[in-house]
Order: sequence, then structure tokens, then C-alpha cells
Amino acid sequence: MRVLNYLELPSVLERSGISTAAAQQRTALSRIAEESDREGDLAVVTDPWNGSARTLPARLTRGESPIVDYDVAHCHAIGPGSLAIARHARRTGRPLVLHAHVTREDFRDSFRGSNALSGPLGRYLRRFYSQADLVCCPSERTKTRLESYPVDAPISPITNGVDRASLAGYERFREPGRDRFDLDGLVVFAVGNVFERKGLSTFCRLARRTPYEFVWFGPYDRGPLASRTVRRWTADPPDNVTFTGWVEDKRIAFGAGDVFCFPTHEENQGIAVLEAMACGKPVVLRDIPVFDEFYTDGVDCLKCATEREFREAIDRLAADPALRRRLGKRARETAAEHDLGTVGRRLLDCYQRVARTDPAD
Repeated sequence: MRVLNYLELPSVLERSGISTAAAQQRTALSRIAEESDREGDLAVVTDPWNGSARTLPARLTRGESPIVDYDVAHCHAIGPGSLAIARHARRTGRPLVLHAHVTREDFRDSFRGSNALSGPLGRYLRRFYSQADLVCCPSERTKTRLESYPVDAPISPITNGVDRASLAGYERFREPGRDRFDLDGLVVFAVGNVFERKGLSTFCRLARRTPYEFVWFGPYDRGPLASRTVRRWTADPPDNVTFTGWVEDKRIAFGAGDVFCFPTHEENQGIAVLEAMACGKPVVLRDIPVFDEFYTDGVDCLKCATEREFREAIDRLAADPALRRRLGKRARETAAEHDLGTVGRRLLDCYQRVARTDPAD
């Protein structure tokens, strides 16, 4: 089976969760093939274009397809490149898998104008995802969202997983990371793009009301597309808040930080949570429905509904090293359940399922 696992505009999406999820899937498929000696049965290609743009006219004249040969197409994004591959798959009768990393709900509060665009985006996503033979998504919560649009295609939740190997050695980054960003004492941290949807205002208000260092490791925009909220907080943060911008190695964040605080308002799953758990960090989450699928309050995390609860949770963890260790140990166990081996097996099952399905059925 030859699978086209396609992410368009990879350089644009490099610092996004979509890119991380796609990269983890490719790693997972590679590992599962090696483990099961299926190298001959499964081949993954990531570039859909058959040759360069300069040779396109000549190839079309010869009747050659501009798109590589494949048995199953799997697209991660929703732009024109993915639309072209989806149409090619439908036109040639090949199975099409679309991955719903984007929903109208998690598009909101991302950048300037995103809320106004979320309505039209939802209508586009309904049509785009409905053309698939199978839609994959990170959680049951996302599946419910898609069904409400409604998306007219089978939907299968598959965890984004966590690449624990990519985090190996994070401990040795603790002192260099803390020195680099002038951090001391208990460090409360977040990882990822700085958006209001991710709980930016809550994060900064918590810092104002507590004595700890707060650090957000991740890129942010101050240009015309940045929301007013992001520009305001990043330009004039509380004294104990540091916005690092993009860091070249995520192990710097997970090494330097002590308590992972993620007051996000909307997620499809949240890869950074699993990464923090894989590093044994105590995790404080907003109590939203998607996290109920994966995490248990008081067992592998602490969940909070209000800013007061967030402050109390952080204070408890600061005062109780044993609690931090206990939650961190259970968090590692939870992260292990989302190993890339599981992701690879689930994806292979999906490919085999759609490959057995007659597109005319």
C-alpha cells in the first residue's frame, strides 16, 4: 500500500500543532512498519507533485499525471493543495482520508478577524470534510463538533499521540534554559502559539496574583494579523511573565519549567499537554469537555474552572513537592498510553479499512 500523507505549506505551518501532528504520524507509520516487518506492504510519500513545475507542461503533453501514484490519500490541511489532492482522489476513484485538525471552534480567538471568519469557515469545512471516505480527528469531542456541522462522512477519533523519543534528555536543558531566560524558583509555564484561545489573559492574570515566575514558550505575532489581546499582553506583560518567542528545541521548555499551566478555552486534544505529561510535569488544566476523555482530575492532573481554582492549584503544587511528584508519575503513565506505536497501528487500520471500501458503495 502506497499512502500519500500530505501537509501543504509545511514552512508556513512549521510552528503549528498541525505540523507536529503530521510529523508524528509519519514517524509512527515508519516505526510500526519496522516493528512489524511491513516495509514492503506500506510505503509513505509526502510530496504529491510528480516532478518540478518547469516540467509540468511537457508531462501534461505526454499525458502524464502531475500527481504521484498512490493507493490512499491522507491530507492534513484545508487549503488549495489539499483540495487539489482531494479532487484528484475522488476523480480517480482512490480512497481519501482527511484529518480534521481544524474546526471553526478552535479557529476562534486565534488572530485578528478569526471570530468573524469562523462562520464561513465552518460552512467550508462541512463541504470539505464531507468529501472524504474517512475523516480522522484527535478526539471524540472533535467528532461531536464535526457531526453538528454536519459532516457527511464516517469520522474516526485517533489520538495525536506524543513522540516521547523527541523529548529524551529534556532534563539536561534545565539549567541552560533557566539561565537563558533568567528564571528562578518555581516556574509555571505554557508551550505553544500565544493565542487568547489558549488562555493568554488567564495566564497573565494568574501571574499578577501569584509570586511565581510565569513563562510562555512559543511564537507570537505583533503584526497586523495579531489580535489586540495578544499585542497588549506581549507588549506590556506583568513583571513576572516572560514570552520567549520561538525556541529551537522544545526540550528547553520542558526542562526549565516546573508546573505546566494550560488554561485553554478550546482544544481538539492538545499535544503540548501530552508532552508535558511525558516529561513527568504536574499539569494544571482548564476543566473543558475534551480533557475529560483523556485526563482525570486529582490523578494525573488538576482541573480548574475559575481563576481562583487555578491559583489554589498552583499554590498547592508549589507547597507540596510530593504532590508534584505523584501527579507527574501518573502523568507519565497517561502519556505512555498515547505512544506513537498506538497512533501508527490506528492509522494503518484506517488505511486498510478505506482501501477495502468500494468508492461506489
